[in-house]
Amino acid sequence: MKFPKSYKLKEIATIIDAKYIGDENFVVEGINEIHRVEAGDIVFVDHPKYYDKALNSDATIILINKEVDCPEGKALLISDDPFRDFVKIGQYFAPFELANKHISSSAEIGEGTIIQPGAFIGNNVKIGRNCVIHSNVSINDYAIIGDNVIIRSGTVLGADAFYYKKRETGFDRLKSVGNVIIENNVEIGANCTIDRGVSASTIIGEGSILDNLIQIGHDTIIGKKCLIASQTGIAGCVTVEDEVSIWGQVGITSGVTIGEKAVLLAQAGVSKSLEGGKTYFGYPAAESRELYKKMAITDIIIKEYRKR
Repeated sequence: MKFPKSYKLKEIATIIDAKYIGDENFVVEGINEIHRVEAGDIVFVDHPKYYDKALNSDATIILINKEVDCPEGKALLISDDPFRDFVKIGQYFAPFELANKHISSSAEIGEGTIIQPGAFIGNNVKIGRNCVIHSNVSINDYAIIGDNVIIRSGTVLGADAFYYKKRETGFDRLKSVGNVIIENNVEIGANCTIDRGVSASTIIGEGSILDNLIQIGHDTIIGKKCLIASQTGIAGCVTVEDEVSIWGQVGITSGVTIGEKAVLLAQAGVSKSLEGGKTYFGYPAAESRELYKKMAITDIIIKEYRKR
């Protein structure tokens, strides 16, 4: 999430009452989750296992719970609870906004777009031309929808990310301040859920088609002309490149990349990044030709063993 203007390190430190290391005038432009950080962003880290990853990321301001050597060209914010303060910064710049009508007066809806009865369009949503939004669709705040998009009944765009920190008293939610972007010519089936980014955007690329009952996690990017079948679950921060086909009940873990024109057969379980241009199935998902060879060899061995 980018702030409405640039701020100084000292100003951000004041918001969360934190000590800082670096020039008090160091420029801060936004916050972001580790997978999507850019220069000018704040990223948080609260476990030694991930210190190096955060300090060496593209983020230039690290919200951290220990005083460490500050990398050149960066700044630190020292906090006893970086998770809490990351949430606090997000809510300071993007607090929850109450809705008091089905279609917010701040929503922008393009010419020729049809909004069926019972749909909810949140604050500052932008919808392009010639779209069809069916009944009981919820499009939450700051979502951006392109032209010629179809969204079928029961789908929810922009629910909060499934992102929690375990405490002794329960779980604290990382309140999302990102959004959802649906590009032109996308079709989304009934009862799909596409979570907003934690602090960036969850994106569905131009021309992609989603079946019913699909879950897409926070900050995931789906490329152009992808085809995704029912009951697929895609975790947060996944990158699915262009023209990928994903068949029913596929599960994809967080943070991986599925290469361009890959095909994931039904019920594949993806636990690591996969190259494009190949077909995969099984768990953990592997190239189908290799798996078929192994299955054939195993079958031959079993038959030979039974002959003994």
